Amino acid sequence: SFLVPYLIMLFVEGMPLLYMELAVGQRMRQGSIGAWRTISPYLSGVGIASVVVSFFGTIYYNVINAWSFWYLFHSFQDPLPWSVCPLNGNHTGYEEECEKASSTQYFWYRKTLNISPSIQETGGVQWEPALCLILAWLMVYLCILRGTESTGKIEQLANPKTWVNAATQIFFSLGLGFGSLIAFASYNEPSSNCQKHAITVSLINSSTSIFASIVTFSIYGFKATFNYESCLNKVILLLTNSFDLEDGSVTASNLEQVKDYLASTDPSRYSEVVPLIKNCSLESELDTAVQGTGLAFIVYTEAIKNMEVSQLWSVLYFFMLLVLGIGSMLGNTAAILTPLTDSKVITSHLPKEAISGLLCLISCAVGLVFTMEAGNYWFDIFNDYAATLSLLLIVLVETIALCYVYGLRRFENELQAMTGRALNWYWKAMWACVSPLLIIGLLFFYLSDYIITGTLQYQAWDATQGQLVTKDYPAYALAVIGLLVASSTMCIPLVALGTFIMHRYKRGDTAPVA
Repeated sequence: SFLVPYLIMLFVEGMPLLYMELAVGQRMRQGSIGAWRTISPYLSGVGIASVVVSFFGTIYYNVINAWSFWYLFHSFQDPLPWSVCPLNGNHTGYEEECEKASSTQYFWYRKTLNISPSIQETGGVQWEPALCLILAWLMVYLCILRGTESTGKIEQLANPKTWVNAATQIFFSLGLGFGSLIAFASYNEPSSNCQKHAITVSLINSSTSIFASIVTFSIYGFKATFNYESCLNKVILLLTNSFDLEDGSVTASNLEQVKDYLASTDPSRYSEVVPLIKNCSLESELDTAVQGTGLAFIVYTEAIKNMEVSQLWSVLYFFMLLVLGIGSMLGNTAAILTPLTDSKVITSHLPKEAISGLLCLISCAVGLVFTMEAGNYWFDIFNDYAATLSLLLIVLVETIALCYVYGLRRFENELQAMTGRALNWYWKAMWACVSPLLIIGLLFFYLSDYIITGTLQYQAWDATQGQLVTKDYPAYALAVIGLLVASSTMCIPLVALGTFIMHRYKRGDTAPVA
């Protein structure tokens, strides 16, 4: 149900808009702010909005690299620390929280995050994740030091949220709207075949994503089956001990018949045992799939711990995750640094190395918020709300500005003169009509979904139950969410308004005196 919208979004949104941003960067030879200012002075806010979104992404995304470092360092232990539950204080059994959850969940929520029960209980900074975050930012700074010189169910198809999620995945994976594509493309040779680059990158990106999804769903299935069988074994053991049954007499195939038999022959004792019997369901296990960061640090570690030579696979996996994360950070920081270094006002006072250092230092300092006990809840806020709506709006304004402000025919002629290749009907149809109309539809569904949903909620970890529970965001968290969305999206109309006022003011100053 997700694959169909994903592929449609790839061809009507991802590929055309990737080509558009690469072409704009290569033609204008500037970062996002300068590129859109060249198209129209009133559009400087589009570039600023991209920089703001990239800054938000930079702040929280490197926390993932910090967690990757944390898991990588622990991958050299035998056994892996998330493969078994630790003993309790009396050494008479396992930690209760770990027994109720799982060893991988316990290591993630308790040992890695030391998560608080709610977002209101902030707690202090966890020094180990904080040190890993500093290390991650040091790695990013060393990489950018010199700067860039060259460069399920079918009815889900009717659910608008599925299409929004598919579009969001395309936007994030290709980096649309962040300004990083424009920044990188500005270093291309003018004759570079950016159309070929857009097609190649889009197809390779989506192919690897689909391949990764096959692995992911295989692991989902394995984990769900493993949890289901473990649940059945616990129920069988409970019934065997409670009713003094012969070992092996109760199996997964005859469990329901045995429960009916016990309920009819010994109803009083069975009624005492019923509250302890878990409802084991393979479908419910599959429906409670972990998403986001939990996918990388809970589901995959569940699979790794059951592999032969698990330490080797763990090191390889988290090293891969770290390399991917650092690569994403280079794109995010380039989207911020390129417009800053394009400014002669800034570069005349600070060298590129100092600008890069300040960006990393400020981002690291703010990012320490995510290493607090409630930090993961704030991480989810940034991950869910800092970019999604903003990216849709930014890319919508970009397509409208290029086609109807700058002029599609004008840009087509310039692109042909620059690359020697004509723009075919597919790209023109997508840019001028299909892509912007679809984005408008997605924006409508995105906003209406949140209006219908009502109060925004989040998943909090309940240590007493060993599972996630749903809670409402407090008022100040909702205020932060609103600020995150407004701080980027409002850049577009406010800068346009400011530019209009400045032009009117200058026009008034130069008006002839009667």
